[in-house]
Amino acid sequence: MVPARTMKADPVVIALAMLVATAGCDRGAQQQADQAEAAARAAAEQAFATKQRQWREERVAGLTRADGWTSLVGLHWITPGPHFVGSSPGSGIRLAAGPDELGLLTLERDGGLRLVPASGAQLTLDDAPLDGPAALASDADQAGPSRIGFDEGKGVATVIKRGERYALRVRHAEAPTRSGFAGLDYWPASRDWVVQARFVAHPPGRTIPIANIIGTIDETPNPGAVEFTHQGTPYRLEALDGGDGSLFLVFADRTNGRGSYGAGRFLDAPAPDAQGRVELDFNRSYNPPCAFTAFATCPLPPPQNRLDLAIDAGEKAYAGRH
Repeated sequence: MVPARTMKADPVVIALAMLVATAGCDRGAQQQADQAEAAARAAAEQAFATKQRQWREERVAGLTRADGWTSLVGLHWITPGPHFVGSSPGSGIRLAAGPDELGLLTLERDGGLRLVPASGAQLTLDDAPLDGPAALASDADQAGPSRIGFDEGKGVATVIKRGERYALRVRHAEAPTRSGFAGLDYWPASRDWVVQARFVAHPPGRTIPIANIIGTIDETPNPGAVEFTHQGTPYRLEALDGGDGSLFLVFADRTNGRGSYGAGRFLDAPAPDAQGRVELDFNRSYNPPCAFTAFATCPLPPPQNRLDLAIDAGEKAYAGRH
């Protein structure tokens, strides 16, 4: 019989086996880490796409509300004195829709406005029945403009003030621009156009002259500017007061008339944080109301906000009926 011999393990073999096992574990761990990272990126991209889609859906809903910007059917400048208002041919202010005789609108020399309803006209004032003469407020009043309702609520007229002039702005739920709304078109949403900006505050009470499409200029609250960098180049935009600390930007860029609306676009931005940081998501740049109707009085970008930059992000020029 051959005596049994004890086999001794080769230390080199053991070391190699341990290295192989460790490498296998490392590869498995790395694969798991890569998969987790890819899943996180996919989830972030999905969340980004969902938020952009939701914003676009809300944008369309706002435009096409019964009293949204696509519902405008008239903008009638009011001269001092009395004016018969209605859709009949003999009306001094002739409406594109509504009753033949709505009432008598008078602009007093002191700027006061008064409406006497026509006999038999079924009108409301701020959603309450209007049975007799009433004073009207304009959008320059702190509480906002009076709302004159007609056509069983489908039509609404308000008074706006631009400079020293007053106008009757008329909306109707059956406006051709609303019923024929053609939808919006966008550049593909991209994280490259979500930029981190720095807010530079101006002294309290500062204003900036903002021209509008009807040729008047308004001194508009200008709380500060936002500065950002895109592809290594610095840019700056003067910000308007958006209310509640938020910012409103009216800007022009090199896509205007070459894909985007020719007169510039708007962008809303949140209030800056305590360190003055503010996020600008140019994917949410949108057209002014004048892109959809001839009866709006849109602000135009100030010279400081005309960027030598093609922002191929956000809302494109509207291709539907104006």
